[in-house]
Parts: sequence; structure tokens; C-alpha cells
Amino acid sequence: MDLLSKNITKMAKRIQQISKTTMIGIVLLGVILILAACSGQDVQTTVKATWIEPQMVGYTISIPVSEVNNNKIVHFNVAAAFDREIAFMAYDLSGEIYVRANVCPPCRSIGFSLSGDILVCDTCRTTFEAKTGDGISGACVAYPKASVPYEIGDGKIVMSGDDLQKAHFDTNLPGWP
Repeated sequence: MDLLSKNITKMAKRIQQISKTTMIGIVLLGVILILAACSGQDVQTTVKATWIEPQMVGYTISIPVSEVNNNKIVHFNVAAAFDREIAFMAYDLSGEIYVRANVCPPCRSIGFSLSGDILVCDTCRTTFEAKTGDGISGACVAYPKASVPYEIGDGKIVMSGDDLQKAHFDTNLPGWP
């Protein structure tokens, strides 16, 4: 009986070891499957904008297309009335370039980052649809980022001063006649 009792005890310990090993294996397999499933998804990285200097000839402003392509999102200032500067952004979203006013009036921020297809205010973190400029969530959603019409020529994004000022005005006073 003593030998039988020892063998039963050994078998019980072995079953416990196998159960622990099996459990650890199942947990590790689960972790591996979760990691594999997540690795197929794009992880959104936030791209901070790079400040660049625009070229101004008369009332025509231009920036190099290569700066937008290389940096993904850029900011630039344009001289305005009363010795002020007004800020704009240009960014590449899925191969299409967008130019918008770069101001968040309620929080008084000048600066946005690009996270996937979302613009994020660098100050208040309000989010906007990058394709439309419309607010998504946050304190400043009622101030959509107005777009600026442009043409591309000789490797440059070319804009008129009037169009830039209109976009800036429309962003600061949305819905104003």
C-alpha cells in the first residue's frame, strides 16, 4: 500500500505540473494571438508640424510641395495687416494636399498635429477631420479649419493672399456673412 500511495502522490503532482504548464501555454498562446491580431492594424502616430518659410511675391504666397511631402504637415506664417502674421498649415493626407487656417480661436492656439486623418490642436487637444476641417470633439469644435484654394506649379503650392485671409477670417468667425 505504501508503494501504491507513493505512486498516486507522484501522479497527482505530475498532473498538477502538467496543468500548470498547460495553463501557462494557453495564456502565452492567447497573448501571441492578441499581438498577432493587433500587429495587422495601423498604429496611429501623431506627426508634429514643421515650421517653414513661405515665398512671397507680391500678393502670391507659395511653399514647396516637397516640404509637405517630406514633413507630412507644415506650418507657415503670412504677413497680414497691422504688422501681424497669420498662420496656416499644409499637410499630405493619402496623397492629397490640404491647406487650412492654422488657428484655434477659443484657446488661442497656433499649431496642429496630424494623427492619421485627424488634426489635433497642440494646445487644447480638440480634434478635427483632416479632410473637411470640421470639428470632431473638444472645446473648440465650433471653429472648423477653413481650407485655402491653391494651385500646384513648378513644384510649389501657390496661393493668393486674398484666399489665405478669407480662410483665416472664416476660421475665426465661422458662419459670419
